Amino acid sequence: MDADAIRSAFLTLMESTGHEQIQRSSLIPSDPTTLFTGSGMQALLPLLLGEPDPRGTRLTDSQPCLRSQDIGEVGDNRHTTFFEMLGNWSLGDYFKQHQIQTFFLFLTDVVGLDPLRLYVTCFIGDRANDLPRDDESAAIWKEVFASKGIDAGIAEIGSAAVGDRRGIADGERIFFYDSDENWWSRGGNLSSTPVGDPCGPDSEVFYDFGPEHHDASYGLPHPASDGGRFLEIGNQVFMQYQREENGAFSPLEKKNVDFGGGLERIAAAALGVPDVYRGSLLAPLIRIVEDLSRTSYANNPGPMRIVVDHVRGAYFLAVDGVRPGNKAQGYVMRRLIRRAITTAKTIGLRGQFFAPLVAQLGTIYADAYPETATRGDAVLDSLLREERAFHRTLDSGLRTLRQFEGRTLTGNDIFTLSDTFGFPQEITVEESSRLGIAVSEGWETDYQRRLMDQKERSRGSSNLGASTTPS
Repeated sequence: MDADAIRSAFLTLMESTGHEQIQRSSLIPSDPTTLFTGSGMQALLPLLLGEPDPRGTRLTDSQPCLRSQDIGEVGDNRHTTFFEMLGNWSLGDYFKQHQIQTFFLFLTDVVGLDPLRLYVTCFIGDRANDLPRDDESAAIWKEVFASKGIDAGIAEIGSAAVGDRRGIADGERIFFYDSDENWWSRGGNLSSTPVGDPCGPDSEVFYDFGPEHHDASYGLPHPASDGGRFLEIGNQVFMQYQREENGAFSPLEKKNVDFGGGLERIAAAALGVPDVYRGSLLAPLIRIVEDLSRTSYANNPGPMRIVVDHVRGAYFLAVDGVRPGNKAQGYVMRRLIRRAITTAKTIGLRGQFFAPLVAQLGTIYADAYPETATRGDAVLDSLLREERAFHRTLDSGLRTLRQFEGRTLTGNDIFTLSDTFGFPQEITVEESSRLGIAVSEGWETDYQRRLMDQKERSRGSSNLGASTTPS
């Protein structure tokens, strides 16, 4: 199954089990404390906190997400800034049994994944906080694996670091990890769970691509390892506790389920290929970049992944009304665009190339997200204007940067490149590394000092102008 078929099949299955399909949320959340929608549950947090919803107690969608914090990770075979999250929620309705059984059925009977390649994790418990091991989830997993003739062994791992040293034994398929791996709260971990908030253990599902895909520098392979053999394809959060004023965790009367599954990752598992860029949503973009650059993906995977991921991320930001700028979402969008352009140059793609990629994106997503078609002209105009503007300054900026070969680039130099040529500081540092130009260790301090000086001068000029304006 390709990604479109997987998305459609998931939503159909959810609707057949009583879920209401809801409209996806904008990438720009209503919550002013966060820049982007980074998960399917983000817009539904008030419901998970107890606010009633007229749409019912079973909801589902496929939510576009963007995580700008992953920009630096893009280039490997699994990280993207933009991705789609398949989601379903139970608001005080079903709980672990239904959720685990349904997701397992979806993966094995609908998508067609080999159950022998599926591995799962559960919460090991926390004695200090009187939180028991999640034996309920483990027992359900053991039951669903048995339905496929698999005797799923259980192992207590604890931390990911222990897993790196221990690895896995034959027959093990259900793994207990600590709260760093298998606990959800708005605070990010168990100790920082806010008072009054629902929280609870989660159970993750991983696909095993085989030992040949493991990088031994990460230690021994196990599900929570970043070594490449295992890929997380879904996470089920079971909100069954609430934090009290005294720091204790008490059982919730109304228990919720929050499920999120990465569409591109599930599609990669369906292909049996541990590279999300070979799936049906990204491979057409890779082929365009291959044709334009006259190079192959096999020889230049990292740069091509950066180009297509960043263009796709900027494209969906434009669809949701963001325009390139120097602040907040606009700054991230501009950074994505400029990083795509500078990276494209490293594979010989020197001219403008956004137009064919944007056209292909419109084709890929027209059915799933009709707004990509209705807003297509405005999106294309916004991206091409920014592409043209940056191309005008890029070549001169790179020529200036190359003059530092054999020298050490300082924070003052990086500020000048930013102020004069519009190079984001991150791009200057990345290009310097690629060109073999040394960067001083304390560059960030000097850069921030120059930036603050500039702001003070601007503020002084503004005050002067106001004070001399005739009344």
